[in-house]
Amino acid sequence: MNDPRTRLTEIGAVVRDRFESQKRVLSFDEYLALVGQQPWRYTRDAARYLRDCLDHFGTYDVMSAGRSVRRWRLFDLEFTRADADRVENRNGHDFLVGQERLQADFYRILGNFVREGQVNRLVLLHGPNGSAKSTFVGCLMRALEHYSNEDAGALYRFSWIFPRGKDGKTVGFGSRDDSLPVGESYAHLPDERIDVKLTSELRENPLLLLPVFERVRLLRELYASSDIESPLPRSLSRGDLGFKNKQIFEALLTAYRGDLAKVLNHVRVERFYHSRRYRVGVVTIGPEMAVDAQERQISVDRSLGALPASLSALSLYETVGELVDASGGMLEYSDLLKRPLDAWRYLLLSIETGEVSLTHSQLPLNSVLVATSNELHLKAFREHHEYRSFRGRLQPVRVPYLVDFRREQGIYDAQIIPQVRVHVAPHSTYVAALWAVLTRLRRPQREHYERDALGELAASLTPMEKAHLYADGTMPERLTPEEAKELRAGIEEVRAETDTWPNYEGLSGASPREIRTLLLDAAQHPGYACLSPLAVLDHIAQFCESGDFDFLKEKVEDGYHDHRGFVERVRERWVDLLDEEFRTSTGLVEETQYHELFDRYVMQVSYWTKGERIENRVTGKFEEADPKFLESVEDMLDAARDGRETFRQNLISAVAGHAIDNPDTKVDYAKIFPRHLAKLREASYQKLRRELANIGRDVLDVLSEDAAVITRMGAPREAKARETLAALFDRYGYAAPSAKDAVGQLLETRYADREGEA
Repeated sequence: MNDPRTRLTEIGAVVRDRFESQKRVLSFDEYLALVGQQPWRYTRDAARYLRDCLDHFGTYDVMSAGRSVRRWRLFDLEFTRADADRVENRNGHDFLVGQERLQADFYRILGNFVREGQVNRLVLLHGPNGSAKSTFVGCLMRALEHYSNEDAGALYRFSWIFPRGKDGKTVGFGSRDDSLPVGESYAHLPDERIDVKLTSELRENPLLLLPVFERVRLLRELYASSDIESPLPRSLSRGDLGFKNKQIFEALLTAYRGDLAKVLNHVRVERFYHSRRYRVGVVTIGPEMAVDAQERQISVDRSLGALPASLSALSLYETVGELVDASGGMLEYSDLLKRPLDAWRYLLLSIETGEVSLTHSQLPLNSVLVATSNELHLKAFREHHEYRSFRGRLQPVRVPYLVDFRREQGIYDAQIIPQVRVHVAPHSTYVAALWAVLTRLRRPQREHYERDALGELAASLTPMEKAHLYADGTMPERLTPEEAKELRAGIEEVRAETDTWPNYEGLSGASPREIRTLLLDAAQHPGYACLSPLAVLDHIAQFCESGDFDFLKEKVEDGYHDHRGFVERVRERWVDLLDEEFRTSTGLVEETQYHELFDRYVMQVSYWTKGERIENRVTGKFEEADPKFLESVEDMLDAARDGRETFRQNLISAVAGHAIDNPDTKVDYAKIFPRHLAKLREASYQKLRRELANIGRDVLDVLSEDAAVITRMGAPREAKARETLAALFDRYGYAAPSAKDAVGQLLETRYADREGEA
């Protein structure tokens, strides 16, 4: 181990190098040189800075309902998991799952602020409790913290420096001390030579120290030379110093008889960093009543007695409060509408003017203001007689619950699984997520669609079909190829149908908060040795009987809102997955065989349709399509005997249509014909059910570890059972307790009535 003193020296060298590389302290001239090199970076207001922060982390495409959508990487919080200095998100508990539409809406709003040159709206995130509004804001704040530590996110403010000469007089106000550099900045003076330092608590841009006309002309020239077409933010094109700094500036300018260079010698430009902990640039205000900004006098402070008479005679006030703390960054009003209206009425005028009126001055506002509210309080606010006055300064953004169960499952996989200390059975979070999403779906209304065909298809969707449509873009197996094509083209219309409804999709239903509690309770179920889907379903069933939540009292409409019935629907879907996994694990028939069989069938139908011959790979001869083979497959597909030709023509038309719509994509029959492949799979397994049931019972016997039972089983059967178990463990993540539950459920629900078959 190294000597501690040596290690301390090494650490000190690292800190010193980092300090210098980050340009923590600059004179005004040095800062102006940076502005000349990168004018955009150093002239950003809060909106531009936040948008650049989103751009800094980049975007990527994710699949949603079978289509590609853009997601901002910032909300994955990868930077917090990769940074060893940050530990609060090491498990990724707070990253945002889904909500890509919310991300796009917020980015668009920031773009509007940038184009208008100011933040002129309060962004109001509204939605049901637990819909990730606070998580969204939290991700932005964490990103701002991280970004401000990067070179691309460097932020600067300034302080006033008043050194004292050896003759005891303040430099510039009577001191004749020649030991201080004449005509040079005092920014880099050591602290022992400084009597007074006054910091800009508003973290104002140092460029505001330049007169507005000359400042605008300079910045326009710099923008033009850097090919920046965006207009200057109003905070620089029209803004001015805060009251305290303006007084100091004017007093120094008078003392130096208008010599601006001498005034700027007193300026130290300092880099600062956003911090939630220390309330710098990123601040959250709770719903309790609070004064967001106020002033206090500082010129009577005895510690400032060293100020020259021309300054100490002034009544200097500094501003304090949440609005001040959030200057240059982001301010969140958590549950804003829980506050009395009079507590935030000032925001109406402040957002419009960009200033907050205080007792002695106007506080410049340079923050992105974001508020959150649940729908209940927003509904009450909309009925208030002053709502219309406020509406023009609000930018509502809806934040519903997720309606994609695969994204919903991602919440529980990230937030719950790491907290569970027992084995987690496959599909435990899946059944919880699927049930939760089913409770949130709304019944489609055919009259809301311009195209009658799409309206009919949408209205016919069951909750389970709609859930799979939203998650994967999966078409119901019952649809014809033409109907599937129509529905696939109209998925976005289906998703947007309820956007204008007061009771929009994702407004009500099971909250992720309740589901998290159910999962944690299920992990402690005394009847199961692991977190089992069976335990989860049991707890959901009990939850439905409680009747403590309004959504559980909704009236059932054509299968929608049948929250108790959804428990059994989810159970059936889970057993479907178990059946498929178990079948594959037995190795009796490989999954690829269905695809190979169907590929061969489509190829022969294609040649049959064109009247062409097929080369026999064995004999090398060209032969007609095999009618017996075609008919045998069509029998498994339940094609009508008197409609085989029509069936074949429709199939080839569907393949051709998909190829035209997706010219650069290889035809995937599993997506185009999922129903056909499912029928082939089922027809093959009908002949194997008895054998599957026998293997299932052998698997349970092996798991029982009863030596006598295993001995009676015989070596071949034991080997097959252990081979199946190994596949379940290795391929699907089962362990002994979860495999026992899964196979037992299969024997009880799928194979029990087949035991007596020959």
